[in-house]
Amino acid sequence: MMELVPLLMFMAVCAALMFGYPVAFTLGGTALLAAGLGIVFGGFDAELLRAFPDRLFGIMQNGTLMAVPLFVLMGVMLERARIAEELLVNLAKVFSRVPAGMAVSVVVVGALLAASTGIVGATVVTMGLMSLPTMLNRGYSPRLATGTICATGTLGQIIPPSIALVLLGDTLSNAYQQAQLSAGIFNPQPVSVGDLFVGAIIPGLLLVAAYIIYLLFVARREPAVAKPTAESVDLAETLKSLVPPIGLMVLVLGSIITGAATPTEAAAVGALGAGLLAVSRGALNWDRAGEVGQSTLKVTAMVFAILIGASLFSLVFRGYDGEELVTQFFNSLPGGVVGATLLVMVVIFLLGFILDFIEITFVVVPIVGPVLLAMGVDPIWLGIMIAINLQTSFLTPPFGFALFYLRGVAPDTVATGAIYRGVVPFIMIQLLVMMLLALWPSLATWLPGYLAS
Repeated sequence: MMELVPLLMFMAVCAALMFGYPVAFTLGGTALLAAGLGIVFGGFDAELLRAFPDRLFGIMQNGTLMAVPLFVLMGVMLERARIAEELLVNLAKVFSRVPAGMAVSVVVVGALLAASTGIVGATVVTMGLMSLPTMLNRGYSPRLATGTICATGTLGQIIPPSIALVLLGDTLSNAYQQAQLSAGIFNPQPVSVGDLFVGAIIPGLLLVAAYIIYLLFVARREPAVAKPTAESVDLAETLKSLVPPIGLMVLVLGSIITGAATPTEAAAVGALGAGLLAVSRGALNWDRAGEVGQSTLKVTAMVFAILIGASLFSLVFRGYDGEELVTQFFNSLPGGVVGATLLVMVVIFLLGFILDFIEITFVVVPIVGPVLLAMGVDPIWLGIMIAINLQTSFLTPPFGFALFYLRGVAPDTVATGAIYRGVVPFIMIQLLVMMLLALWPSLATWLPGYLAS
């Protein structure tokens, strides 16, 4: 019976979350309950719990995770200071003569905003409030407008620098080292968050380009659903709104790619730069600074609370030999590493309906990651595939998180069915990119290898 405890723990967590219990307390509570019962019935070594304080200090001393509050601060500052909104308005004017120009602007600005936060809900809600009424007033079909906003909001999972990639990169780095140690390699090769950032560039650009190509195709085939407009463009005002935020993004990502700064250092530059932009435009006062700080604190506290709960969960899971159970199961699957990887992707996709990327990153990846990496899967490729997979899950009806977030801010005149139909083409695009990555893994692995050589 004790060998089934890891499976029962995982099922208990999923069940509790479906009933709406807080994630961090669900993970920690399930782990403590399982450990307590195991100690009483002699199936769990209580000495293993002595390692938990060391894990907490490890989290506190992890310099990479310092990037999380800094990137969140950067994104919240750009949003609350209305820099992102100003960027959207001016880009829409630039593309106003292009069919589906407003939708193209939403994709570009949404990608920048998503990259700076990585929080799907924040991006979808922000873009929905800023752009959906305007798109509907300009004659866009509700299906096209809502589909574009939802799909754009999920781009934060794959476009660097986002906290989704920071957390995923840190978790995969630990999993890769663990896989190498279990294989007898006592000088393990590191995989950094910066490697994952670089690996995500080509797939991320592919997705953005595919979105834009689809929008232009729809506008050409059905001109009535995305009519172009002819708005006058103030070149000076446009450059003033476009260059600073885009330059800030390039500076942050470029410093990581070139090795001039670590992700944490680049995040600090980004947060400072976003603050200076807000000050230079007179968009920052004490009240707004308080709002920015409060929002950053809430998101950061949520992330680290979940991380602490997940750390305790994984400790108890390993105490019950859960990793051996997973390894034996994967090795028994037909198809070897391909079958195991496919199963993991399907499970993560389904879990994306009930868990956010943070929970999946901290709970699921530490369990399956070491096993897949020990089977020879490239860690960078695996990270990119997981990110796009979650992005697709968050977009898929009827349970996709992005759909719920947009439904909450969309006018009553927009039918839920229109939102569901609108995201289908974007889901197909994301599945196509995943297929391309599966056929040509070098789309994710070539650039990190090239820059490292």
